[in-house]
Amino acid sequence: MFRKHRLFIGQTSTSIVRNITNKVSWEKPLVSIRGSRGVGKTTMIRQYIRQTYGIAPGEALYCVMDSMYFTKNSLLDMAERFHLMGGKHLFLDEVHKYENWSKEIKELNDLYPDMKITFSGSSLLQILNADADLSRRILSYNMSGLSFREYMHFYHGKQLPTWTLEEILSNPDAVCEEVIKVVGSPQKLFEQYLRVGYYPFYDGDETEYYSRIENVVQFIIDQEMTQFCGVDAAYTRKIKAMMMYLADNLPYEVNIAKLSSYLELNKQTVLAYLSSMDKAELITLLYSDNKSVTKMQKPDKIYLQNPNVLCALAKSVNIGTLRECFVINQLKTFHDVEYGKTQGDFKVDGKWTFEVGGADKSFEQIADIPNSFILADAIEYPIGKKLPLWIVGLLY
Repeated sequence: MFRKHRLFIGQTSTSIVRNITNKVSWEKPLVSIRGSRGVGKTTMIRQYIRQTYGIAPGEALYCVMDSMYFTKNSLLDMAERFHLMGGKHLFLDEVHKYENWSKEIKELNDLYPDMKITFSGSSLLQILNADADLSRRILSYNMSGLSFREYMHFYHGKQLPTWTLEEILSNPDAVCEEVIKVVGSPQKLFEQYLRVGYYPFYDGDETEYYSRIENVVQFIIDQEMTQFCGVDAAYTRKIKAMMMYLADNLPYEVNIAKLSSYLELNKQTVLAYLSSMDKAELITLLYSDNKSVTKMQKPDKIYLQNPNVLCALAKSVNIGTLRECFVINQLKTFHDVEYGKTQGDFKVDGKWTFEVGGADKSFEQIADIPNSFILADAIEYPIGKKLPLWIVGLLY
């Protein structure tokens, strides 16, 4: 395990480190980092280890939990030996691939309270409902893919600060001036981001990138949804069919009866699968009133989780759908987003209303609504309350 630690950490670059790395309270006894496959959880953990402890194992040990080592050795035994050798911080990557992870982590926390444990897992990892009662002990973080701001930094070397939504809406002119001063014209980079910018594994080959996204989607459905959501392996083909259907019919005005007929499943099963796909970060379900949502309530609209998944799966991408998908994906990271119905496209945190469209989008639909804004594509500076669409990509 020490040898593997040295190999993994030694080949990890720290040239660009995401902001969330500095927001994680790594010094807490139990820390979990959840996120969809491919968003960069492993890289972030390895970067932190290299920056904090160096390449050589000793006080820190990084373990991949589907390692062959754990077919013959338990986590408990390994951690005990590590602690006896002076180990201070144990990092467990892909912890959901180890069968009794919750019970053994709880026992380790009881036995060695001086040893910190940080673990990563699927976005579906149910810490609150795990076998052992870990909910009161664990500090949890959810990790998203790259924001538009992070994409510009990662792939184009353009470094910008983050802004809160309140700062953006109160002074959009100053924000846009700062972006244009650093980036020049952001529109071309924004169009690239919508196609290939969300996952941090784009290497210049768009076809290969989309193939990897399809592999991510298939892995989540075949492996994680069957493990965490109780989906029968025999029905994974139905969920894949649902993904393809949604990709070509977005934004989907939800007709559960029609979707049930297409998939040859009953309505309750379709709703249960949609809920699981939302938790797995494959799709985003939008409701007109999040406070009153019940477990089996029909969503008002369905989107794919991010623009790159839409580009990878759809036969033909509608630009309006792509814009809305981007806005929801970026805003939902820190904000509560509801479907606007007759009052704009989206309502955020119960106080802001947004209409999304092209440069010529008018205020006709939201003219009398207070705190309402247009997010318009293909503009670089605000025009009153009409803001550039890409501006909501600067939140993290």
